[in-house]
Amino acid sequence: MKSELENSQLDSAARIAHLRDAVRYHQYRYYVLDDPAISDKEFDALFEELQTLEAAHPALRTADSPTVRVGGIVSDKFEKVRHPSSMLSLANAFGAEDLYAWRERVKRFLPPLLQGDLAYVVEPKFDGLTVVLHYEQGRFVLGATRGDGEVGENITPNLRTVRVLPLVIPVDAAAGPAPAQLVVRGEAYVEKVDFERFNERQLEQGERTYANPRNFAAGSLRQLDSGISAGRPLRLWVYQLLSVDGGTETPETHAGGLAYLHRLGLPVCPDLRRFADSEFDDLAAYVEEFGRRRHDLPYEVDGVVIKVDSLAQQELLGFTGKDPRWALAYKFPSEEAVTKLLDIVINVGRTGAVTPNAVLEPVAVGGVIVKSATLHNEDYVRELDIRIGDQVVIKRAGEVIPKVLRPLVELRDGTEQVWAMPAVCPVCGAPLVRPPGEAATYCINSACPEQLVRAVEYFVSRGAMDIEGFGIKQAEAFVQCGYIHDLADVYHLPWDEILGQEGYGAKRVENLRAGVEASKRRPVHRLLTALGIRYVGSVVAETLAQHYASLFDLMDATPEQLSEIRGIGPKIAENVAEWFSIEQNRNLIQKFADAGVQVAEVRSERLPNDR
Repeated sequence: MKSELENSQLDSAARIAHLRDAVRYHQYRYYVLDDPAISDKEFDALFEELQTLEAAHPALRTADSPTVRVGGIVSDKFEKVRHPSSMLSLANAFGAEDLYAWRERVKRFLPPLLQGDLAYVVEPKFDGLTVVLHYEQGRFVLGATRGDGEVGENITPNLRTVRVLPLVIPVDAAAGPAPAQLVVRGEAYVEKVDFERFNERQLEQGERTYANPRNFAAGSLRQLDSGISAGRPLRLWVYQLLSVDGGTETPETHAGGLAYLHRLGLPVCPDLRRFADSEFDDLAAYVEEFGRRRHDLPYEVDGVVIKVDSLAQQELLGFTGKDPRWALAYKFPSEEAVTKLLDIVINVGRTGAVTPNAVLEPVAVGGVIVKSATLHNEDYVRELDIRIGDQVVIKRAGEVIPKVLRPLVELRDGTEQVWAMPAVCPVCGAPLVRPPGEAATYCINSACPEQLVRAVEYFVSRGAMDIEGFGIKQAEAFVQCGYIHDLADVYHLPWDEILGQEGYGAKRVENLRAGVEASKRRPVHRLLTALGIRYVGSVVAETLAQHYASLFDLMDATPEQLSEIRGIGPKIAENVAEWFSIEQNRNLIQKFADAGVQVAEVRSERLPNDR
């Protein structure tokens, strides 16, 4: 016969289960359907009762309970998560001409017989943090950042604190039972009013504020303490069904997939429209109209995304480089501002290219304080007659990189100074040279410290060798100390000398050394990308690595042989062959190999060099 205590436990377990289902249901009604069935006071009473019961019976508390959203300490760093498929970026469009050109490309790649049902979905391009969410048997089990598109960071504990994200798919969801496995892509964001209130409170308390909602979302979810994330007013939209296994439906269209996710109880933005191909003029008009009213939305957007609706057609269209042919990001015009140009300084890049940059009186543009902006090259400054002391119009090109558009000549008072490109490098004093027919000017000293610093910064960056804990500060310090004379010296650092220097205790040196060692196992195409050869980015590097088993094989390839590879044009081929023809660079590859860096990959067969 059961004891009174056992009966009490059973009663409490049943009540807790009932309360959890009730809380989840009402959160679904409130956050997803925007149709609450009870008042806030009634919901609070249910939630508080659940909290009280779980506190009295801690053994009955589960990881997917609605009450776990308060958060707690996670870990000292984030675990890396490989995505089930690539989280691709999108090609950009900035006007109606780009939009129609994209449509023509789509139709060119689709067989005529399959164009009859061609349709598109237009949805907001949210300004937040991209996340990938995994559910198993209806329970949220993993959440990660987009990262580099292939590997992201595990931020599951922090995402659990986002109240709009269902930890368990409601049992009475309109789509029926939850699938065995479900992976979706979404965007964590903050509404404008919540963002403003948060910053106001931070100012009152003398704490850090955020420049824009995107930084807020990223900063809130990349916390080592999920308790901090729990205190942030984050929300979420789910905008792509990546995979589903065991569900009651198999959507054939993007719009159908979103409707299915909404019926499952996931938050799907209602601001989307579907257009047939015959309605493309209406689509273009809608995009322009949406841009005009975007400031009235409760959340920030920086454009819209247009996608081919049919998933089968998406599969046929495939992608080019890293961009899917079936989708396009239409960027709205950037916000502009006027400020004073205080000075023009020269930056030396990793290839030796010197770029004039504007030093500006700080000004807010699109929610970001801008203090400097690019001036591109000498011709740009001369043709626009930009002078030091001018009032200039600036904008954030593509909502990211500040750019000087033009001077306000009518506001000049005669004190402005004409600028000219200096004759020598401001860093090393070597002559600056502008090759015939090129707009760029170069420092011809390959040993220029600034070039080496920028080259090392690029080499260790996430898109290249991805050495954790190694950034611009380490690049500057190690070059200045004479530890690094070429890129391969990254693998010959004097760790005993570094240990004990200011800021480099035993733990930090141990972590940095581990990051350097781990990078030796990166695939060959990552090393090829990291070398900084002109025109060789990640896509070109992967293509070359598919056709040459090692960098030693690649270094002997002629421009003619390289040009035979699909995707490798004459200019790329010439630059690659020229780079490997230099004895210093060939020795560098050997130095990498001697250090244990992976310069060759074993594969069963090579791809043919067919175009």
